[in-house]
Amino acid sequence: MRTKKTLEIVYILLIIVMATGTIIGKYTSLDYVSDNIFGSWWFSLLWAMGTAAGIVYFIQRKVRRPIIILLHLSFVIILLGALLTHLTSHKGMVHLRQGKVVNTYTTKDGNGAELPFSILLNKFNVTYHAGNMAAMDYASIITIIENGKKEQYQVSMNNIYSGYGTRLYQSSYDEDLKGSYLSVNSDPYGIPVTYLGYALLFFGLIAMLIEPKGNFRRLLRKKAVVIVMLMTGYSVANAQPSLPRQTADEFGKILIVYNGRICPMETYAIDFTKKLYGKKTYKDFTPTQVLTGFMFWGKEWMREPILRLKGSELRDKLNLEEYVSPMSLFGQQGYILGPYLQEARSQENDNVARQLLDTDDKMMLLMELMQGNTLRVFPYMSKKGTVDWFSPHDKYPKSMDKAQQQYMRSILPLAGQLARQGKTDMVNELIRKLRKYQYTYGGNTIPSNTAIRAERIYNQYPFATILFIVNLTAGLLSILFITRKKRYRCFTGLMALSWCVLTFTLALRWIINGTIPLANGYETMLLLSWLIMIVSILTTRKLQLMTTFGLIMSGFMLLVSHLGEMDPSITPRMPVLNSPLLSIHVSIIMMSYALLSLTFISAIAYFFTRNSKRESVISVNKQLTDLSQIFLYPAITTLGLGIFIGAIWANISWGTYWGWDPKETWALITFLIYAIPLHTNSLPALRKPENYHFFMLLSFLSILMTYFGVNYILGGMHSYA
Repeated sequence: MRTKKTLEIVYILLIIVMATGTIIGKYTSLDYVSDNIFGSWWFSLLWAMGTAAGIVYFIQRKVRRPIIILLHLSFVIILLGALLTHLTSHKGMVHLRQGKVVNTYTTKDGNGAELPFSILLNKFNVTYHAGNMAAMDYASIITIIENGKKEQYQVSMNNIYSGYGTRLYQSSYDEDLKGSYLSVNSDPYGIPVTYLGYALLFFGLIAMLIEPKGNFRRLLRKKAVVIVMLMTGYSVANAQPSLPRQTADEFGKILIVYNGRICPMETYAIDFTKKLYGKKTYKDFTPTQVLTGFMFWGKEWMREPILRLKGSELRDKLNLEEYVSPMSLFGQQGYILGPYLQEARSQENDNVARQLLDTDDKMMLLMELMQGNTLRVFPYMSKKGTVDWFSPHDKYPKSMDKAQQQYMRSILPLAGQLARQGKTDMVNELIRKLRKYQYTYGGNTIPSNTAIRAERIYNQYPFATILFIVNLTAGLLSILFITRKKRYRCFTGLMALSWCVLTFTLALRWIINGTIPLANGYETMLLLSWLIMIVSILTTRKLQLMTTFGLIMSGFMLLVSHLGEMDPSITPRMPVLNSPLLSIHVSIIMMSYALLSLTFISAIAYFFTRNSKRESVISVNKQLTDLSQIFLYPAITTLGLGIFIGAIWANISWGTYWGWDPKETWALITFLIYAIPLHTNSLPALRKPENYHFFMLLSFLSILMTYFGVNYILGGMHSYA
């Protein structure tokens, strides 16, 4: 009993220390908490005490099942690998300059150390996405020199050099592109031991699901049925001058470099309008009409109350309404926000400061548009065959023909002049000629017709918004038809249709960007909703009311993506994300979150129905614990797989498989918390349904913290996700 009590105390302390460390890191730095908390002797001792207590308790319990032994042994080996890394690894940074041989590197504490070889930087390259300055990859072409032997290698993102017991990772570079920084990592003992632990863990987690005598297979043999008791814009007549809708629609087909990629002008117009107004459309104007309104009728549109001031604090401070005209921010003394901006930039955590900076960003967006600086719509192909895109006021290459320069500078002003004169046919002709010009000189930077059509469809229909309304409404309505099987099946069919529409939405984003849509918070929320629905569809035949589960939970996830200010815009991935492990890591983690969210719904259903006196409800209520555990076992498996596949990816990309970043720390905390109810033999209190489901309700807070809290509060390397 004393060993068990010690193990419980250490386990809880580890969770508390890790959670506290991420919060302290928010107000200090990741390096500080890595050195003084997660890298401290007492934190290592805490892990050692927990491991020792766990081993002793394991022996006392006389556990003989091979899968359980293997699973827990894997954690001991992983911790041993982490200890070896902590005690024996060497890390640092080497700065290379083109043509200069270097044989030393700088350690983390600022000291110099010898490399087992010399390095010569031959060249550093930045590869960009076609037609814009968004980096696709960074690469250092180096020569390794050792005892007169020379070998050339390329070190780039997700492509490391490994040799002589040392690994080199692309880290950063000099602004003149003639220098490069490489991370140096030597960990000959920790990595193989840790990877052995990962392999045993992967095998143990999967074996836990397929072991014939295991708890998961026992639960699946039970027949479980569940019941869930769960739960305008305005329009006025056009008063502003604008292009006719059809002409504006044609203007929206012009290509532009925006958000690091080439896309239809329509996409830029949608984001522009949403940024200013908070909605996709303004009055009866389409986004492209709004955009061209500011381009061609700037004075009139600057007086339109289209600028939304989000926060009441700023409105009270400046005595302004929620919607104001951009021109109203200019008074007799000039730009009325100006005097407050410098102070606001030093107080970004203050609500008024954030609202000031947000409003100023909107004004800068307007100014940049009206000056033409954001309108990079003119491709130019150099003699070398490379294509760059320019705005009307850019500095053009000396090699560019003067007539071509004149065309770039005059075509949009001429379109504006003709638009103001009402010569729509001539504007349409200019638009047609500009699009022809883009396809003539754009070369391989022009997106495929399929990608453009996909983006036009995606822009036209707010699929995710429609689906959250449909799914939540249908989920709640389905509760009324639980006892009417034939009518209830209609809701299952509706969920299948919703899943198909969401699949189509994700496919559109994939086609548009050319990569699997898993790179940001918005896309992962769509994936989470997709996974919840597919799990529900596959299980609803045996567990009929999974339809209600799936509709409500997927609708909630889509609602969160809609309300949570997640950015739905499509952008090229950061270079470090261009790894096949990204798709595996994120999709497995999202599958785990989907399953754990269903344990949360099971808990809600239990507490809503436990006092019912209806026999059918009582019968269902008794089986909710089994249903929750059916979700819990594969959820823990996928969460464990996802976390440690992410660790392998981190080791390949950054040179360290665990860096105590807030996201990975909270993912580990979540794993430790949800592992607790799997040990009901050791924790008899969780055998009671009330205690079990209450624990699952509280545990879901760790999911919310891992996914939302880290992204929007703690930050870190994963905050883009």
